[in-house]
Amino acid sequence: MDEADGDHFDVIVIGGGPGGYAAALYGASAGLRIALVERDKVGGTCLHRGCIPAKELLESASVYRTVRHAAEFGVHVGEPSIDWSATIDRKQRVVDQMFTGLGSLLKGRKVEVVPGSGVLEADGRVTVETDAGSRTLAGDAVILATGSVPRVIPGFEPDARLVFSSDELLDLRELPGSAAVIGGGAIGCEFASTLADMGASVTILEGLPKILPGCDEEIAKVVTTSFKKRGLTIRTGVRVTGHQPQDGGGTAVQIEGSDPLFVDMVVVSVGRRPVTDGVLGDGCKVAVSPRGFFEVDAHGRTGVPGVWAVGDCIDTPQLAHVAFMEGMNAIRDILGEDPPPIDAGRVPWAIYCQPEVAFAGYTEAAAKEAGFDVVTAKHRFIGNGRAVIIGSTDGMVKVIAERRADGTAGRVLGVHLAGPWVTEQLGQGYLAVNWEATVDEIAALIQPHPTMSELFGETVLSLTGRSLH
Repeated sequence: MDEADGDHFDVIVIGGGPGGYAAALYGASAGLRIALVERDKVGGTCLHRGCIPAKELLESASVYRTVRHAAEFGVHVGEPSIDWSATIDRKQRVVDQMFTGLGSLLKGRKVEVVPGSGVLEADGRVTVETDAGSRTLAGDAVILATGSVPRVIPGFEPDARLVFSSDELLDLRELPGSAAVIGGGAIGCEFASTLADMGASVTILEGLPKILPGCDEEIAKVVTTSFKKRGLTIRTGVRVTGHQPQDGGGTAVQIEGSDPLFVDMVVVSVGRRPVTDGVLGDGCKVAVSPRGFFEVDAHGRTGVPGVWAVGDCIDTPQLAHVAFMEGMNAIRDILGEDPPPIDAGRVPWAIYCQPEVAFAGYTEAAAKEAGFDVVTAKHRFIGNGRAVIIGSTDGMVKVIAERRADGTAGRVLGVHLAGPWVTEQLGQGYLAVNWEATVDEIAALIQPHPTMSELFGETVLSLTGRSLH
């Protein structure tokens, strides 16, 4: 080889988030020599500014909620109070612990982490700008895993004082008395849930007709009802045009056709945009779509031989676990193992607001739109013994199945849950959808009792024409 041994690799990965570090770890475990280029910290948005810290704050909110209701279980602890700064400190300890563990994993598998900004050049090499200067790496394959950043909207540029994106909110040291959350998708609902549980007056402002637009309509209604019972205000079909800081503190959110909304702070949660600018050198032929994503085929291959792209920088579900699989599949493709493409319509979704939401497969509306004749069944957690025991009964399980020619229910097309711990219950529903199981096959299996997961089994059982509870 022309390059010095230290600068030639089997695979160069640009970006150390979930897609990138999954590719690096998986590739190294297969015996490949891997370089992982990361300009910030390995772990990416998920570990440092997304999944992990956001869920830690949601867990703190859950603990506070539990303590507030402890007397219902005969446990008297007095009126709890919140030290939000201590919560943020714990969040950081969790992140730091996982960051250290990830670094040890990469080191243990002999992945070379190269600090700096990587640029894929036209000749297939990767130039890395580091604090010590420029370094050129060569590899037999390159995986682009450059991730995403929060989207902003005009008039609501984050300033970490009145306007916050997820990046700034996760380091907030003082809880607001009131907040407007712009965007009622998964991330917006998680932040709204956290702030409301911690005592803030929260208003969700969503431009679409309902919150959680990707969810089954009945599941979204469960969350809407629960949010309203807890005092959150939800305004859908609205358009915000800007905000006006107030002399006494806080700001007035301007809403088209409505009076201003006065709040202490604004959280902008309107999705994320891919990071592709500055990644491709002059003459590099990797295509970028009009929406800013690297263009790839079903296997993550770009139009340039030997170059793959995975994670948030391609137009697939922006979920860490999807990025994990895309990163591993890229390695398998590089090794010639012909991995099956990911079916974006069947990936698992998990939303950690209170109540939690989880689903896989078609919604009822989407199944009908796709031409399926469907039959559905729903069971609510109010009738589930385990949910009653823990005192958390808001929610339900909904199963969508294909109707056979004889009118009976056949293959499971979608499983949708809202309620306590449903992010931990989705597994069997996800497998049912992806293995194309029928309701008869699932109903023949035993569910443990008393568990909340047995509600899925009961819902499927009812689709056979007979039911239990």
